[in-house]
Amino acid sequence: MTPTITCFGEILWDVLPTSKQPGGAPMNVAADLRNFGLNAKLISRVGSDDLGRELLDFLAQKEIPLNLVQVGQSHLTGVAKANISDSNEVTYKIVQPVAWDYIQLEPGLLDVVRQSDFFVYGSLAARSPQTHETLLALLAVAPRKVFDVNLRAPHYDQETVEELLHQADIAKLNEHELVELAAWYGHEHDLHQAMRQLRERYGLDKLCVTLGGDGAVLLDETGMHSQIGFPVEVADTIGSGDAFLAAFLYKTLQRATPQKTLEFACATGAYVATQRGATPTFSEETITQQVGRSAVIEARLS
Repeated sequence: MTPTITCFGEILWDVLPTSKQPGGAPMNVAADLRNFGLNAKLISRVGSDDLGRELLDFLAQKEIPLNLVQVGQSHLTGVAKANISDSNEVTYKIVQPVAWDYIQLEPGLLDVVRQSDFFVYGSLAARSPQTHETLLALLAVAPRKVFDVNLRAPHYDQETVEELLHQADIAKLNEHELVELAAWYGHEHDLHQAMRQLRERYGLDKLCVTLGGDGAVLLDETGMHSQIGFPVEVADTIGSGDAFLAAFLYKTLQRATPQKTLEFACATGAYVATQRGATPTFSEETITQQVGRSAVIEARLS
């Protein structure tokens, strides 16, 4: 049976200087999981406006089921204004309140989540009381919980992030977020030590820290695993971290070794960075070729 992964949270338009693109980390992860042939679902909410209809059309193109995406009458579809002046570190101004701040606990959602192999969520969805309440209800029944930390100032606080970390089995964050969390507890600035302290504090099965172009580090029950970055020509980094997470979960479900899982996830994130937008179409073969090209380059340089 094809594994099912349910993603929860924001769906919106990333408004760039010259265009707009569908976005929101949960949606990006779901779209990338679909690229790998997994049964990815999305629980979110849009407005009954043109932007909402366009997003629903986009989800249909990506073969993401629409039955769990609510359509509200009271609030507009989400928008985030992206600043891409630094191609390696995109920043956002995320409009509030919008439709996805009001995700309801509709009939059947508990069963959907209960039957999923993974339930993916982030901190941004907890910024509003309604969606936060729905998220907690779903976390209570989720069998395996994946926290994509994804801190977006000013839309989070320490108490909420800690609450969501306590729920998680797997957590993924970037190096800047790790530094911030480590500072909350007076933890070590050393990357590996900070990871050990965070994993122990929250009883995580797996903790992933992405390092941008420098790769990523994974800490699990077998120890610490590192993967250097894949050198690519960056178009933009929008969606690269989401692609990393999708690929990581895909290989985790295949029971690949931690090192192979990390390598494949880093290669997927690197590939998406070579493409414009957050959700390019690709396949496992696309990523395997990326790994192969990098191996050839490394052999020539050594």
